[in-house]
Amino acid sequence: MEFSKEKMKQIRRLLVFAAFLVLVLMYSEIAFGGVVFLIGIIRPFIYGGIIAFVLNLPMKGLENGLFKKWNGKVARGLKRPLCMLLSVVAVSVVITLVISLMVPQITKAFTVLGQKIPPFFNDLIAELENLSVKYPELENQIAMLQDIEFNWDAIMDSAIKILKNGVGSMLTSTVSVAGSILGGIVNAVIAFIFALYILSQKEKLADQGKRILSAYLPGKVKDGTLKVLGLLHVNFSNFITGQCLEAVILGTLFVIAMTIFGMPYAMMVGVLIGFTSLIPIVGAFIGCAVGAFLIVIENPMLAFWFIIMFLIIQQIEGNLIYPKVVGNSVGLPSIWVLVAVSLGGSMFGVAGMLFFIPLLSTAYALLREGVNKRNMGKEIVAEVAQEMTKKDENTTKTQNCVTVEKPAKSDKTSEKRKH
Repeated sequence: MEFSKEKMKQIRRLLVFAAFLVLVLMYSEIAFGGVVFLIGIIRPFIYGGIIAFVLNLPMKGLENGLFKKWNGKVARGLKRPLCMLLSVVAVSVVITLVISLMVPQITKAFTVLGQKIPPFFNDLIAELENLSVKYPELENQIAMLQDIEFNWDAIMDSAIKILKNGVGSMLTSTVSVAGSILGGIVNAVIAFIFALYILSQKEKLADQGKRILSAYLPGKVKDGTLKVLGLLHVNFSNFITGQCLEAVILGTLFVIAMTIFGMPYAMMVGVLIGFTSLIPIVGAFIGCAVGAFLIVIENPMLAFWFIIMFLIIQQIEGNLIYPKVVGNSVGLPSIWVLVAVSLGGSMFGVAGMLFFIPLLSTAYALLREGVNKRNMGKEIVAEVAQEMTKKDENTTKTQNCVTVEKPAKSDKTSEKRKH
């Protein structure tokens, strides 16, 4: 039995691939170290790609919206740099605004907490003493609480000692810390410059990528790869845009509602809930927990009403705002969103939560399309088979009718001949 040249090429490729897998398994530690080393080298370019993807969203909106009519020769030359500059400024302003709103409020909240925690515990013990008058069985527990003394001076001294030790150990490793900071700054600058290059030459880079795929991949594989990449781009763009807009709306609702009802820390809690709601499902609840903890120090009853208000706004947001703003742009059912958040969070933390939802949405869309195609093919085959059986049944019926009618005609002719 002789094999064709194409078959021999496929067999050689399979053997090379199997040998490669065996070598990777045998030297897995070295291979893993090599992968980590390679990722460390190309890390600035990975960050640059992420920055370019984020900046491309407002830049694309500006090019297709505000500067759509800039079609002249000089205008086309200025259109891309101007939109790029405005996108960088817009993203920088948003980040600066969030930090400027969060940092002072968080500092103020911790200062207030440090001042109010000791009186809070004293009031709690006094309240328990009042309850012990009504309920004598609580007296033993209150006695145990009274034995607990909080020496805040000692706690502050220990905290200062920890800080001194930390500063001392930091000073001993000044060179390594300075080197890591300098390396981080260099990587950030390289990533930003690489992102600007991608944005300025994105059409050319896309064309080059398509030509490379056309050169090294078969036609069907190339078309499938381009389809998957396009679907990933659409899903990531829709997810980031929808989540950011939904976070702004949710944070604004909390700021307005808390201000109307006179709750403390309205701005900080609203910004915190809006920022954490970028993490689907669990993000807003993190902001709620922090807000409730801050408010309970001021007024425990007000914290209870804050939680009620949070649940009401969450229902409004989940049933009315989220479907309108984000809608079915990601195209992933809620149960699979939960799976994506759980898997991404357990593997890569918060970044994994954000990354896995569009990724799983793309896989879900491809799987759904493949399943629908296969089912449609099976239904078409079944319909054709049913039509063929119906035709066979009709032909057999007509044949039976013909065979039954033929003897009757012969009998009539024989009778005529007799007469």
